[in-house]
Amino acid sequence: MPSPTKDMLLDWYRQMVLIREFEETCHQLYLQKRITGVYLHLYSGHEASGVGSMAALRKSDHVITAYRDHGIALILGMDANAVMAEMMGKKTGSSGGKGGSMHLASAAHNFWGGYAIVGGHLPLAAGIALEARYRGKDAVTMTYVGDGATNNGYFHESLNMSAIWDLPVIWIIENNGYGMGTEVARASGQTELHRKAEAYGIKSFGRVDAQDALAVYKVASQAVAYARDNGPAVIEHVTYRYRGHGVSDKQYDSRDDMSAELRQWMDEREPIKILRDHILGAHGDVGAALTAHDEAARQIVAQAVEFAEASDLPRSRDELLGNTYVRSPRVYKTAASIGAGID
Repeated sequence: MPSPTKDMLLDWYRQMVLIREFEETCHQLYLQKRITGVYLHLYSGHEASGVGSMAALRKSDHVITAYRDHGIALILGMDANAVMAEMMGKKTGSSGGKGGSMHLASAAHNFWGGYAIVGGHLPLAAGIALEARYRGKDAVTMTYVGDGATNNGYFHESLNMSAIWDLPVIWIIENNGYGMGTEVARASGQTELHRKAEAYGIKSFGRVDAQDALAVYKVASQAVAYARDNGPAVIEHVTYRYRGHGVSDKQYDSRDDMSAELRQWMDEREPIKILRDHILGAHGDVGAALTAHDEAARQIVAQAVEFAEASDLPRSRDELLGNTYVRSPRVYKTAASIGAGID
């Protein structure tokens, strides 16, 4: 595995500060009711997990994740304007405003979700990897799953099938310590979550400090190479989220010990600072470039908010029902009757 170049590291930093700016802005927009919906799941604190691991992929590879998906979308290069418009339910959004926060996707980027059902995307990951194996494609599928979902039947069934069929899939368990508000040790008999995959004969690359993008990249590169040639691999990313499970979850506001734990992670294991310090230590002449990325992130997100708020909501029958029903004469007639009265 080649060491990351200066340009690679700077691009990782660009991605991470963009994610953080996007997520924290979304948090404020949600509180102001400019982003609406039942839930909003933020990636703040997880940035190195996604950036470091996806740096090991090729453009022909595939990615699927659960509902904490905004950061993954931005890493893959989805347009921030389209992502923000989707958050606000606008027709200029990546899914025409009908998917929202939990259902970001882009076929152009081989990104298959954003999936709201806990663990429900894992059989899909196995299926995507099966297609690659069946057709002899040199492509892997990288899949992110939260710690809580490792207790789910979808997890065990999907990992079992991936082992049986030697599917080229990398299962990344993002262990941020809590399934919603429940500590891992209170919900799982096996707290080293990667060992659950080992039980199915899957190659485990163990635990990695997922606040350190370089450590993540090193292990992910090994796992991707293994999966491409041999079959499934698992990595457990030890990370931490800076907000509650969703923005309306007051997990960190209700207990003093939780607030202290959060402060410790932010003070000692802040992923952006860890990467920034490494870049400055290895390439001391890049301070101006880092500052430029900070400012660019603020501008990109501000422009995305402006774009989204200036965009129209989907209102016509075709905009609301398109991609929802099969366009056969009989079925579409039924769909049209459901949309009667919509301008």
